[in-house]
Amino acid sequence: MKKTAIITGAGRRFGFELAKSLLAEGYQLFAHYNSSRDGIDELESLGAKGVQADFTDVASVKAMIRTISDATSSIELLVNNASCFFDNETVDTDNDALASVFQVHGMAPYLLISGLRQQLSQSENGLVINITDIYADRPSTDYIAYCAAKAGLANMTQAFAKTLAPSVRVNAIQPGPILFLPEHDKEHRLQVLDETPLRVEGGLGPMIETVRFLRDNPFITGESIKVDGGRGLMI
Repeated sequence: MKKTAIITGAGRRFGFELAKSLLAEGYQLFAHYNSSRDGIDELESLGAKGVQADFTDVASVKAMIRTISDATSSIELLVNNASCFFDNETVDTDNDALASVFQVHGMAPYLLISGLRQQLSQSENGLVINITDIYADRPSTDYIAYCAAKAGLANMTQAFAKTLAPSVRVNAIQPGPILFLPEHDKEHRLQVLDETPLRVEGGLGPMIETVRFLRDNPFITGESIKVDGGRGLMI
């Protein structure tokens, strides 16, 4: 019987590459997206089922939960990866952006974990992995709301780890300079790498390997693993 995985924000970057990796391993995969289907068509061609949900809308998240619950009785892996990233200036002038930061990183993961608890418990090794951030521990003053929301998700990780044990494990991954965005110029990239002890852009491979590590080690729960080249030491 195929194992089942859910990845939120599956259409691009880490979510997309992780989705392809799990499909290659034979998983039944639910690939969440919001407004853009970039990457989703390719994942569906590989066997994934695309599921749309607006994480700023409770009803939309609950509809996604019903869709998945109707389609499968057990879930081995839920990766809460969807994210939105706004600086102080944006959230200070746009209430919707401010609300989105907390809804996407807090409300939606909470609803998904709670709403899919039964299916996760039916698996022999149910696992939730929340993608947080190294700045959850040491917040940036330029992204106060974002860092606070990620810190809330980190706290939620530990709370659910206690609540869902022993049937479901809950862990987090804290990425650092894994993959620069196209808008990051050369000066920014060099500055970030200069502040990263290992001095390299990590790429998505180490993140995927960390998912596998957490999946395959049944004696870890409530932990957050930094995958950041040591950058967390410098902030």
